[in-house]
Amino acid sequence: MSDFNNAQVAKLPKHLKQFIVAQNYEKYTPIDQAVWRYVMRQNYSYLKNVAYYPYIKGLQRAGLSIEYIPDLQTMNDNLGKIGWGAVTVDGFIPPAAFMEYQAYRVLVIAADIRQINHIEYTPAPDIIHESAGHAPIIADTDYNNYLSYFGSIGAKAMFSAKDFELYEAIRRLSILKEAHDTAEAEIVKAEKELRYISENMGEPSEMALLGRLHWWTVEYGLIGTLEDPKIYGAGLLSSIGESASCMNRDVEKLWYNIDTINYPYDITKPQPQLFVTPNFQNLIDVLEQFADTMAFRRGGAEGIMKAIACKNVATAVYSSGLQVSGVFTDVGLAPNDDVTFIKTSGPTALAFEGKQLSSHGKDYHKDGFSSPVGKLNKQSKALEDYTDQDLYDAGIIVYKNVDITFESGISVNGIVKQILKKADKIILIVFDNCTVKESKGNILFKPEWGTYDMAVGLKIVSVYNGAADKDAFEEITLISDEKTHHYHYSDKTIALHNLYKQVREIRKSAEHLDELENIFGQLKADHRGDWLCALEILEILYHQQNNKQLEKEVQVYLEIKASKEADHTKLINDGLHVIKNPVNQLIEE
Repeated sequence: MSDFNNAQVAKLPKHLKQFIVAQNYEKYTPIDQAVWRYVMRQNYSYLKNVAYYPYIKGLQRAGLSIEYIPDLQTMNDNLGKIGWGAVTVDGFIPPAAFMEYQAYRVLVIAADIRQINHIEYTPAPDIIHESAGHAPIIADTDYNNYLSYFGSIGAKAMFSAKDFELYEAIRRLSILKEAHDTAEAEIVKAEKELRYISENMGEPSEMALLGRLHWWTVEYGLIGTLEDPKIYGAGLLSSIGESASCMNRDVEKLWYNIDTINYPYDITKPQPQLFVTPNFQNLIDVLEQFADTMAFRRGGAEGIMKAIACKNVATAVYSSGLQVSGVFTDVGLAPNDDVTFIKTSGPTALAFEGKQLSSHGKDYHKDGFSSPVGKLNKQSKALEDYTDQDLYDAGIIVYKNVDITFESGISVNGIVKQILKKADKIILIVFDNCTVKESKGNILFKPEWGTYDMAVGLKIVSVYNGAADKDAFEEITLISDEKTHHYHYSDKTIALHNLYKQVREIRKSAEHLDELENIFGQLKADHRGDWLCALEILEILYHQQNNKQLEKEVQVYLEIKASKEADHTKLINDGLHVIKNPVNQLIEE
């Protein structure tokens, strides 16, 4: 997979590269290109007044054009100059992976583009949303620093098993809605499934709450004052419908603060309220406030319980620095709720400072890992801080049998095989012929089970999503089996594509203008449902002023369409407005 000669893309680890798909630029049809151009012209016509960051300036700095769907290499050449990169993926990817891409300062761009019948808004991520929405404001340093910092926090967020179900349901519905030939009954069924899951999520996870902060800032954020806010959220910047309607009085404007986590969102509907931040520093302040409540900063029993609820790979960090990565299934608690014991089931790995310890990968610990947490009984000093003399005085000597008991009552008896230190901390003691018991006599480990690796640490200081050394763990983040649909076009549709292509070439060259009459005749005869190609024909005629009769005929045709076809009324009228108030002139101003 190419890194596009982009430093940020080149830094991506294996577990993120697995989501990257080829853009396959040649798959974009002439209608796709026309959809891009229509949306971008509409966006600029409206957003020049309400977008926070100068829209055209941002587009140019990101390597984007109003005229053509962006090419990934061109985007990377330009984004690289501001320390960012871009890759294409297949629709929605898991939130944890999406966040981690942001941490690496790489934009994730859905390779597909919305259908013409979803031109105002699509429930699925597409290249318009990702590139025309996110990329222009990336040039703002304060904002892109927030975006990457959000990613670094989000990559550590704990999620629940329910979050996976919700992700799959959202992805499935978005794919069905964007597909050409989906039966209405199938969409209704998918909507019911999504509604049922979303209404039965239980207590929201860290990832769910963080997802709300992401939605109300990165996707749907406003900046400035409640009375006169500007748009910076990509979901609004890329939606020609909602970017206008969101400014209506019936869409409530609220100040953005930590209470925003209490507002869930529905991805399939326009939002009833939006949140305004006075500046981008406030976004970081709120994020910091929320991060202070997260398991990766708090650790302890609460963090381990979140890891157990996750039912997927998570990492617990001992105060010694030892990192235990696996699927957590049990925890021991003291009366004061201090963690006394942790347990994983299935493949587990041990690491330090994000690097897997030699001979302690998931193949070695394939059946899980368990270990006490805390002080030794009647000792004031934490075992992780023992000097060589302290170890000698306690009888913890390599090749000697030792019997130690923790404050929790857990006892460990065996022959010391190895004492592993890192950064002046004892992180692991390895035993042969070892027995581990709880205070009530329950056996936790028997000699016949082999070597016992005892983690050392006074407490669990951090718990976070995923493995500590993801690449060594060969972590495969959930990749959905549900793929976006790829179309096989009918002969009639291919013929329509060809008409769009001819119109584009005529506009570009300003030659063969006499062919427009024939193209318009074919549109009326064979493609009565189309409206966009007729708009593009009118645009050429209006500006070339070489066939006033045909221009009037096309204008009347579109006006009648707008009056009779409610779904197309606003689209056609907005298109007519931009023809008479052309984007090129606006740019020059």
